[in-house]
Amino acid sequence: MTAESFTATVALIGIVILVSSLLSGVVERTGVPQVAIFLLIGATLGPYGLGVFDLALESPALRAIATLGLVLVLFSDAISLDLGEIRRNRKLALLVLGPGSLIPAAIIAVASHFMLGLSWAAAAIVGASLASTDPVLLRGLIRRTDVPAQARLALRLESGMNDVVLLPIVVLSMLFLREPSVEAHASGSRLALGLFVLGPGAGVLAGLIGITLLDRVRKKFGVRRDYESLYALGVAFTAFAAAEAAGGSGFLAAFAAGITIAALDVELCDCFLDYGEATGEMFLLLTFVAFGGSLIWHGLDMLNVPTVLFALLALAARTLVLFPVLKQARVAGLDADSLRVVAWFGPRGLSTLLLVLLPVFDGIPGAEQLFTLCCLVVLMSVLLHGSAIGFIVRRGDAAPPTLGAAPVLDMTPALADAPVTALGDGATSPLTRAGLATAGVRNAPAAGTAAVPERITIEEVRELQRSGEQIVLADVRTARTFEDDPFIARGAVRLPPDDAVRLARNHGIPWKATLVAYCA
Repeated sequence: MTAESFTATVALIGIVILVSSLLSGVVERTGVPQVAIFLLIGATLGPYGLGVFDLALESPALRAIATLGLVLVLFSDAISLDLGEIRRNRKLALLVLGPGSLIPAAIIAVASHFMLGLSWAAAAIVGASLASTDPVLLRGLIRRTDVPAQARLALRLESGMNDVVLLPIVVLSMLFLREPSVEAHASGSRLALGLFVLGPGAGVLAGLIGITLLDRVRKKFGVRRDYESLYALGVAFTAFAAAEAAGGSGFLAAFAAGITIAALDVELCDCFLDYGEATGEMFLLLTFVAFGGSLIWHGLDMLNVPTVLFALLALAARTLVLFPVLKQARVAGLDADSLRVVAWFGPRGLSTLLLVLLPVFDGIPGAEQLFTLCCLVVLMSVLLHGSAIGFIVRRGDAAPPTLGAAPVLDMTPALADAPVTALGDGATSPLTRAGLATAGVRNAPAAGTAAVPERITIEEVRELQRSGEQIVLADVRTARTFEDDPFIARGAVRLPPDDAVRLARNHGIPWKATLVAYCA
């Protein structure tokens, strides 16, 4: 890599981080597809624009970015799975993985064989790749509370697990596209062993050792929060490297490591989970920029009647299969609105491109054509599904409730009636057990008001009320913690930490009020 290309790569990473951070609020509130923005950034910086970079399919930089992105996506998707939730909703999980993933993959494979003349092995790769739903496009939709809860659950299960179901199809199909020989047959046997045994085994071992060491060291010596968040990346990359060194699939190892940690049910700080997701998302967006330079636009070169008809069928296959299946299955809690959202929103994006890149990186003849075909479908999906997500967000984006003219809440009934599951059941008081902290939104207490401590009990809150303080009780748990236990104290205001300032302003919380916050 030359000094100029290295500088361009570093600049590209910096641009992705800056732009994704600055536009995160706009994307969440307006529903503008983040993927579309970064594809346009790539086009602007690519060879058809400013010429800052030009990555080819054989570029080592592209391979590194795509590999790390897929590793982190598989790991973070697995570690965020709630196995108890999956067991409780196993019928829904089986439906979104069977009719939602495998049957559409088969339909797309058959269509690509007969409509485009692909061999059965190549068609299987295209079918499996295009059956993968994109976690980046879905993430903004899943995080919205105005989308039906059961719909968010179904989409979260599908985007979290379908890649690991489809990945073996891609890898095994690659065996049939290699030149037939005794050596290739032996290599295929080793690959199958690595795919189903060595890869998952290395991942389970890495996850088990990694999380056991973290738990013991943290209990004995303590681990800084920022380093605990970095630890997640170390586990994911170690699992990948161990499996690849043993001749297994590093991608399946990353997923196996994540699912092992989820199964062990060790208490982890949200930073461990959130940092892995954030880093994975950064790599995915960086890959979208890299593709947007020139690679993904080559899909437009394949525009003709057969390919457009195939692309439309590929995008419709999941909906045509999943809608009647879910409707007939009558899954508990899946009402009409949830059913429509789940059946329609199956966007194809980066996960599709990462899967179809595997035969390209492996040097399979004709793999570039498969990649270009998938690029066309992804572009159409970004346009169709992305715009539809924006419509759903705008339609459901209601104005938040305000506190009204009287900012002082009746804290006594609010705390007394607060569910034990939300605030704890300590011997002294729920607040003491929950570790409440205060964050006064004023710089100093007004004259005649009581001083506000860093930690506060129920009695101290009542004393502040009697002294005339304006008190607002805020539930500041992260979205992940809140989803596990959605109970909230009566009269409390929901202020997730990632968007607390804007929501506090929208709720009309007075700037002189004392904000009493609980996070556990």
